[in-house]
Amino acid sequence: MSGHNKWSKIKHKKGASDAQRSKLFSKHSTLITMEVKKSGGDINSASVVALIERAKKDSMPKDVIERALVKGSGVGGSALEEVMYEGYGPGGVALLIEAVTDNNNRTAPEIRHIFSKAGLELGSPGSALWAFSKTAEGYVPNTPLDLDDETGEKLADFIEKIEEQDDVTNVYTAADTPE
Repeated sequence: MSGHNKWSKIKHKKGASDAQRSKLFSKHSTLITMEVKKSGGDINSASVVALIERAKKDSMPKDVIERALVKGSGVGGSALEEVMYEGYGPGGVALLIEAVTDNNNRTAPEIRHIFSKAGLELGSPGSALWAFSKTAEGYVPNTPLDLDDETGEKLADFIEKIEEQDDVTNVYTAADTPE
């Protein structure tokens, strides 16, 4: 029974939870960095403060938050850029995928690979954007599509795979989501 002890189980559980927390902290950090950059280095703007509060709510360490603020103020934050990918998911549902990346030559092929594994293709700029209107909260579909249960499940699984990609911050869909 070698390898079957309490510490082994704890080690694997801790490793999995630490990986999830790290991924969450990374997303918070990039969002804070980009928002500070948008606000021209003003770390007291309402949007930056709101993102910091959200990060604190998820128990993000203070030093990690401070590093994100410094990076967004111009000390290396210039390498990050916001990109938008467009495509059509299962059932022909229009998708907008927002990402923040430091290397678009890495992120675009990763997103394209997720689409191709599902038998779909990533669209060109403007190919799906027409189906959405921009609001203060993000993008909302102009005419939401009703999906059957099977297509809805496929779409939910597909969106989950996209959101697992580290650089992805938001995924908007033109499907009618039940409240």
